[in-house]
Amino acid sequence: MSLRINDVVPDFEAETSQGPIRFHDWIGDGWAILFSHPKDFTPVCTTEFGAVAQLSEAWKQRGTKVIGVSVDGLEEHKGWIGDIESYCQGHVDFPIIADEDLKVAKLFDMLPAEAYLPDGRTPADSATVRSVFIIGPDKQLKLSMTYPMTVGRNFGEILRSLDALQATTRKGIATPADWTVGQDVIIPPSVSDEEAKTKFGEFETIFPYLRKTKMPE
Repeated sequence: MSLRINDVVPDFEAETSQGPIRFHDWIGDGWAILFSHPKDFTPVCTTEFGAVAQLSEAWKQRGTKVIGVSVDGLEEHKGWIGDIESYCQGHVDFPIIADEDLKVAKLFDMLPAEAYLPDGRTPADSATVRSVFIIGPDKQLKLSMTYPMTVGRNFGEILRSLDALQATTRKGIATPADWTVGQDVIIPPSVSDEEAKTKFGEFETIFPYLRKTKMPE
């Protein structure tokens, strides 16, 4: 399937490093991030899992669960977690899906339906499984990013994007380029000037279609 913004993400059952899950039930009524990897014991991915582990409190503060997926099995995951924790000097407190049959990778359109894992495979055989999916409490896809194998993901940007998504969902606003929490926000064009005064108070009109205001309380 082709997965687009605002589509309900696929539900599935899977084995993880923390036991079996049904994905929608696991998400519950909060936000979730699924980030995927082409193989265990790979250098870039090890640093990324370490980065996610170090952000454990940041995810919790935002009411967000994180879950990894790698197209290897549970035994490989258990061994790899030891390397990740050694690297980041932290604890991997999130589950990692064992996706040996490529079910999740195919459901999320990271691999074509006919893809399979050849004997003696390398990460290049599943290189496209390098994505991030931010999912809302309504189980809809809110944002996705896909990276090549050689470029480590910027989890600071993923955290910033999560902040922006949560703010725009709650407050009925938009955010400008490079926005971070505390900065001015954009009033959507669908809100008239009169409505904007009532809803936001004072605002700056840069162009008729671009108006900025303080972040609503």
